[in-house]
Amino acid sequence: MKKEFRLAITGFMGVGKSSVARHLANAVRCKRVDLDHVIELIQKKPVAQLIDTFGIEKYRSMETDALRSVLDTDNAQILSLGGGTWTLERNRQLLKEHGYTCLWLEADFDHCWLNITYSRKERPLARDKEAARKLFDERQNSYCLADWHFVIRPEHTSHSVARQIKEELFS
Repeated sequence: MKKEFRLAITGFMGVGKSSVARHLANAVRCKRVDLDHVIELIQKKPVAQLIDTFGIEKYRSMETDALRSVLDTDNAQILSLGGGTWTLERNRQLLKEHGYTCLWLEADFDHCWLNITYSRKERPLARDKEAARKLFDERQNSYCLADWHFVIRPEHTSHSVARQIKEELFS
């Protein structure tokens, strides 16, 4: 992978951003950062607890601060974003200013919902299917602003998605 190439991965919660980023970083032998993990390290609390305690607006401010910090101080070539990070213009601008190409992992709602329900990770913005579906629909207009997108099919695994992205973007 070229040193100057940087990839940010976005998409709805449960789509597999973190898993794909991990497998892709291993496949192309580069550094990756998971933004949710960075926020949890900085705040010393899980994302769900931060959202429940401070509300979504304050959390989004923390998220932007963490993103700015990562972009200014880290040399990660692959960055997995939280599901709502890309929906904010200020975050899209930060990523652009730092030379990141954004990849939207696109999947249908049922795929994401299945992963959400089987995940051990608490997701306060998807505590019920109706609320999650509404959020999914709202975010599609932001996700489609990504530079590139990859459609996840039912037969795909995070390994196979990472392998295909590697072939398409890094070969």
